[in-house]
Amino acid sequence: MHLDAPPLAVLDQVHVRYRNVQALAGVSLQVQGSEVLALLGRNGAGKSTAIAVLLGLRRPDSGQVQLLGGDPQHRAQREQVGVMLQSTALPPNLRVGELVEQFQASYPRPRPLAECLAIAGVQDLRERPYGALSGGQQRRVQFAIAVCGGPRLLFLDEPTTGLDIEARQAIWDAIATLRQEGCGIVLTTHYLEEAEALAGRVVVMERGQVLADGPLATFRPQLAPRRIRCRSRLDVAHVRGWEGVIDARREGDHLQLLAEPAEAVVARLLAEDPLLRELDVRGGGLAEAFVEMTREAA
Repeated sequence: MHLDAPPLAVLDQVHVRYRNVQALAGVSLQVQGSEVLALLGRNGAGKSTAIAVLLGLRRPDSGQVQLLGGDPQHRAQREQVGVMLQSTALPPNLRVGELVEQFQASYPRPRPLAECLAIAGVQDLRERPYGALSGGQQRRVQFAIAVCGGPRLLFLDEPTTGLDIEARQAIWDAIATLRQEGCGIVLTTHYLEEAEALAGRVVVMERGQVLADGPLATFRPQLAPRRIRCRSRLDVAHVRGWEGVIDARREGDHLQLLAEPAEAVVARLLAEDPLLRELDVRGGGLAEAFVEMTREAA
């Protein structure tokens, strides 16, 4: 990613209201080339509205939006964008190759058909009618359509829903390849391990606002302290004062701690309580961060 390059997409203090519902309340974010941005949030958090505004499907009530340096409703911008929606209705009688070719015709410089099918792993389905495919196979064809225009910016809404492990890994590999080619990718997913595997940056939304926006490397330790559980008779007030301990509680003979970094806290537990047993350390991942943040916001 070239940090001095202009962003591919920008929302700046965008507000959107649907009747009595404030869908977006001053949302600001940017998408750079050669990055995968994971947009996370519970249902109703504002993710879909933010993407709709970026794609020009919904005008903001106030605030600024830019897509590839211009108005997202202009054709010159839309021709540089690929989209894979969570649900898509496509003609069931068309063969896979014909279907992708139809969409290619909408772009000035499409990616070659064989390359589109290969990147989605559907070469062997080229002559099959779309309606005869399984749900997972249709999902992969939809990915081939999303990349067929050679987009500079790609929006993927739950791209691996319904895929088996092998097919999901193939899509992950394709996303990594596209990023290396310079494509910017906005990913929404309920598979938090998918965001961890693919995204270099995470934006968490709740109630139409951005709760956090930052590189994944710094996001986890700051927002998802690890949970330590052990059987110990150490005084909970004493443990609560240790460096790295965020919270300490007692449940019977067990101590429940939130700590980050956890390694030093675990070492001190073992040093101060030779009889400590049933030590269990969990968390520190994006799933825990997401749950904690949205719980606090709610």
